[in-house]
Amino acid sequence: MRTNLEIRDRYKDIIYPIAVFVAIIIIWQAIVVCMDIPGYLLPAPSDIVSVFFTDTENLMKHAWITTYEAVTGFFIAVVISILIGIVMDFIPIVRKSLYPLMLTTQMIPTITIAPLLVIWFGFGMLPKVLMVTLTCFFPILISFVDGLENIDKDYLNLFKTMKAGKIDTFRHLKFPMSMEKFFSGLKISATYAVMAATVAEWLGGTEGLGVYMLRSKKAYALDKVFASTILIVILSLIFVGIVHLVRKSVLKKYNK
Repeated sequence: MRTNLEIRDRYKDIIYPIAVFVAIIIIWQAIVVCMDIPGYLLPAPSDIVSVFFTDTENLMKHAWITTYEAVTGFFIAVVISILIGIVMDFIPIVRKSLYPLMLTTQMIPTITIAPLLVIWFGFGMLPKVLMVTLTCFFPILISFVDGLENIDKDYLNLFKTMKAGKIDTFRHLKFPMSMEKFFSGLKISATYAVMAATVAEWLGGTEGLGVYMLRSKKAYALDKVFASTILIVILSLIFVGIVHLVRKSVLKKYNK
C-alpha cells in the first residue's frame, strides 16, 4: 500500500508541473490570438514552435557552435579545477595564498570579462571557450576543495595508524569521499556553461545561439528569439542530466 502511495506521489510530482506548463501555453496562445497581439511584440507559442521546423538548419548550426563551446570550456574547467584542488590539498600554503584571490575574482561580473576576451583573442571560438571555463571553474573548484577538507577525522586517523602516505590517503580516501560535493559543483557549473557561451556570443561573435538571438532581435523576429531561448534551456537541461547520470555511475562505483 505504501509503495502504491509513493508511486502515486511520484506521478503527481511529474504531472502537476506539466499540467501547469500546458495551461500557461494555452492561456498564452489564447491571449495572443484573442487580443490580436502582433508577433514583433509577443509571438504565439504556435509561431515559436514553427520556427523549429521552418528554420531548423540555421538554428541547429548555431546550436552546435554554442554546444561545442560550452562542452569544451566545461571540460577544461573540470580538468583545471581537479589539478588545482589536488595541489591545494597537498600544499596548504598554495590554498591559503590562492583561495582569497580566486574568491575575489568571482566578484567581477562575467559580462565585463567577455569584451576583454574578445579584444585580446578576437571574435573566434577561443574567447567563448575561455568565458565558459572562467564561469564554470570556481564552483567546481570550491566544491572539490570543500569535499577534500571535510573528510571525517576518524577515517584520516585510521589511515595514519595504517601508516598510509599522502598519496595513498588521497587516492583511497579523500578523492572518493569528495566526489559527492565535487558533482554538486559540476551540476551548478553545468547550468552556467551554455549561458556563459551565449553571453560571450552576444558581446562579440559571428556564430552561435547568442548571435542568432541578437540578429533575430534586431529583425524584430521575436519568435526566433524565443525559439533560441528554449533551445538554450533544453541544452542546459541535457547538460545537467548528463552530469547527473555520470554522478550516479561514479558514486555507485565508489560505494561498492
